[in-house]
Amino acid sequence: MIVKLPDAEQLVSALAAQIKPRFDSSTALIGIHTGGAWIAQKLQQQLGLNTPLGLLDISFYRDDFARIGLHPQVKPSDIPFDVEGRRIILVDDVLYTGRTVRAAMNELFDYGRPASIELAVLIDRGGRELPVFARYTGTTIELAENQNIELKKDKEGRLSLHLNQV
Repeated sequence: MIVKLPDAEQLVSALAAQIKPRFDSSTALIGIHTGGAWIAQKLQQQLGLNTPLGLLDISFYRDDFARIGLHPQVKPSDIPFDVEGRRIILVDDVLYTGRTVRAAMNELFDYGRPASIELAVLIDRGGRELPVFARYTGTTIELAENQNIELKKDKEGRLSLHLNQV
């Protein structure tokens, strides 16, 4: 299967355009390390937000933690605002099985009970194992099970998508 990957920066702009009409003062962005954090930072800039950005590292909340162990680049989670009663837009790079989003929601509830959680993803590649959907999606791409999409950031901060065989 030949897959042509879209421009990641254009997808971020498409996400910003979808989010902007629904964004208000009770809304906060939280990016999932690493790719989701990069996208959330760009969304924050494009939406012109002065509100702080939240960052989650879900390493300890993964349901495969006992099997695969700790990722060598664990970063601290940082949510510099009160989650209680707030509308949260959770940001990730690729939505696949839904397990990363489940882990992120588990961690998020340790910070408080948000009014709502919506999901924004750069790419929805299907293949759900859990009942998770994205309200905001840059694009949908079908991939074979042995294919994986990786988001990378260069030295200038520009995002790009790469297709890998696994």
